[in-house]
This record gives sequence, structure tokens and C-alpha cells, in this order.
Amino acid sequence: MGGLGVRWKVHGDGRVPAPGAVVRPDERLSWPRTAGLGAQHVVAMFGASFVAPVLMGLDPNLAIMMSGLATMLFLLATRGRVPSYLGCSLSFVGVAAVIRGQGGSSATVTGAILVVGTVLFLVGLAVQRFGARIIHAVMPPVVTGAVVMLIGFNLAPVTASTYWPQDQWTALLTMLLTGLAVVCLRGFWSRIAILLGLVAGYLMSWAFDTVFGRIHSPDAGGKTVDHWRLDLSGVGKADWFGLPSVHAPDFSWSPVLVALPVVIALVAENAGHVKAVGEMTGDPLDDKLGTAISADGAGSVLSTAFGGPATTTYSENIGVMAATRVYSTAAYWAAACFALLFGLCPKFGAVVAAIPGGVLGGITVILYGMIGLLGAQIWINNGVDMRNPLNLVPVAAGIIIGIGGVDLKITDNFELGGIALGTLVVLTGYHALKALAPAHLKGQEPLLDEGTSGYDEGYDEPR
Repeated sequence: MGGLGVRWKVHGDGRVPAPGAVVRPDERLSWPRTAGLGAQHVVAMFGASFVAPVLMGLDPNLAIMMSGLATMLFLLATRGRVPSYLGCSLSFVGVAAVIRGQGGSSATVTGAILVVGTVLFLVGLAVQRFGARIIHAVMPPVVTGAVVMLIGFNLAPVTASTYWPQDQWTALLTMLLTGLAVVCLRGFWSRIAILLGLVAGYLMSWAFDTVFGRIHSPDAGGKTVDHWRLDLSGVGKADWFGLPSVHAPDFSWSPVLVALPVVIALVAENAGHVKAVGEMTGDPLDDKLGTAISADGAGSVLSTAFGGPATTTYSENIGVMAATRVYSTAAYWAAACFALLFGLCPKFGAVVAAIPGGVLGGITVILYGMIGLLGAQIWINNGVDMRNPLNLVPVAAGIIIGIGGVDLKITDNFELGGIALGTLVVLTGYHALKALAPAHLKGQEPLLDEGTSGYDEGYDEPR
């Protein structure tokens, strides 16, 4: 069992780490304290993890449950050396919106994401076989940054046309409160700023319904009618205990091609997170990078096979470790068990599903923009020079295509557009131009980009 990373030595007296000491991944505090740390990890991942399935039109109960199972799979695969939580990935929110806009169902969405998870698994195997250099060769920082950026900014029309119009004043106030929470709060509270903004918007919507009554605006279906901002009718009907709804994935070429570019963002994110954990624990994890990427892909396959969203390593939880200096994987096992319990409560899922559209409008204005700007952070971290036309030209063209929703009709039944076409232009355009460019434009770039987050202990950065 020790070889699977599920046996831990008690750190010190099991109560409080000594000043300056850290609790290593193969150590733990007392079980009550470990359970408390696990609960803290659940709260940290909660904001983004239940927003993701709601925005994608998937079952939040199933999403939370599958995040727990995927985390267990990840911890076993990495033999307890990489403490990390696999929450629900926000990178596919834009993909889901595009697929549904093309008439796709939840089964079509999860089928496309399952294929992406499979590709991510295979990428991890390739990294195990050939080393991290293969990532740099195919996806240098200029490419990964551009793809992350267009994935985030491609979501802007979803906020503008779907969520914000449902209740513009609640959306505006939620945006302002969330922005204040992100900027003004410190430590652990800054890491759950999105969750705090959602709760504030939720309560605001209830208060506005009580004071002003129904609102005349577009509902979730886009039809302008009188409706309550917060509809809790489904909460009363939901059971306290029960299995979440599941469905089988459905596969179609067009949705798969729309989703495939997200692989680049997930590889960059995993690379950054594994690097950050290795630096914090003092245990270099380069030899586990391929395993971590494959485990993330396997977790996504497991989740989507039952109708859940994709999973990914979460920076919120890595931030909690940086703040507490407790890197015990036992705490992540506890968090995974708590997530399973949440998934078995349909009433909890009904509360989540009732989040008003105006609240989501205020949240997504910030959230989608943050996702996009993480691409710029990759460029900054790696010193990508946008004065170099080799970088500038493919990135400029790809981002405008991705954000603007430009389409390329190939046959009567097949076309590329948006995220898929933008990524293809950036990736192939960069490598084609590099092969033809004069020597003075080909500078040496960093071996591996730093992913999408930094984790200096003196700086608290929300996801």
C-alpha cells in the first residue's frame, strides 16, 4: 500500500508543524486535523468546480462527485508524490457553448471532451517516453499563451448575450462585489472570491425578488417574459440523498474538432502546476510530469464517460498548500471523500442549478476575462517578444479568428471556426513561419512554459 502513496507518517506530534517546517506529501497531521484540511480544500475548489458544470449545462452533483473520484485516481497514479486536487475544468466552457450553439446536446459535449481527455492521456504517455522537451517542440509558450487567451476571450459573447441581459443590475453589482473580493481580500478568502461573489449575488437576487417582485427580461431560453430572478422551486422537490443523473457520451467529428485545441491549454496548466508543487515541496517532479498529465486525462475520461465535465489540477488548492505549508496527500484523500458525499445530495445540486442568470453574468465578466489573460501571463513569464513578427503574425491572426468566430467552410457538411480554427492558425502558422524565417528571428525560448499560475507565498492569486 505504501507504494501507492496511501500510507503516511505522522508529522511531529500530529498537531502543529514546527516553525519553518512543512508537512511533506508522505506525512500527515492527526486525522481530525487532516479532515479539516480536506474540508478547506473542498471549499477552495468549490467556487470554480460547481460554476463549470452550470455554465456547461451539466449536472453539478455529478461533476463534484466525479472530481472526487478523479482526484483519487490522480493520487494513485502519481503514487502520492504530487499533491493536487482535480476539479472541474473551466477551459471547456467556451467549447460547450459553441457545441450547444450548433445544436449539440449534453451527450455531444461530453463525447467531445472525452476524446480530448484521451488525447491528453496519450500526450502524457509521450512525455513519459520522450521527456518534457516534446512539449516545447510542439507547443512553445507563444502558442500555449495564444490558445489560452482565445479560449477565454471566445466566451465574451456568451456573457453578453445569454447571462447579462437576464438581470443587468444584479449582474453589475455581482461583478463589482466579486472584483472587490478578488482585489481586497487576503489569504484564503481571496482564493474563494468567486464563490463569495456568487453567494452575494444569490442573496441579492432573493432580496430583489422580495422587494421588487418579478423582473421583465430575457429568461434562460432567451424569451423576454416576467420571471423570478431566483427560482427555488426545484430545491423543494429535490431529495436529500440520491445518485446524480448520468448519461452516455455521443461522438461527432465537428464537436471533437472544436474541443481538441483545449489540449494545449491543459498541458500548459498541468506543466505549470507540477512545477509549482515541486518547487514548494522541495521534491523535483520532472519525472512525474508525464504521469500527472496522463492521470489528468484519465480523470477526464472517467468523468465524461458518465456525463460529467473534464477535470484539471486546481491552482486554488495549490495556493492553500502554499499558505498552510501542509502538502500531505492525506488531506486530498479527505477532500475527495467530502466531494463524493456532496455528489450524493440532489438538494445541493438543485441549489447550485438555481443560480440566477444575472449572477452568472456578473461572475463570468470577470472569470472569462481572467481565463483569457492567463495567456498573457504565460507570455510574460517566458519573455515572449511580441515585437518579433514570427510571434506576432500567427498569434494576431489566430486570436482574431478565435474571438471573432471566423468560419472556414471546407465542405457542405464540415466547417472549422472559432477556437478550433484559431488554434490551427496559431499552431501551424507559427511552425510554418519558423521554418521559413531568417535566423535572426529565431531566438532560443524557455524549455517549458510556466503554466498559468505563480505561487509565491507572499502573493495570493485567485484562479
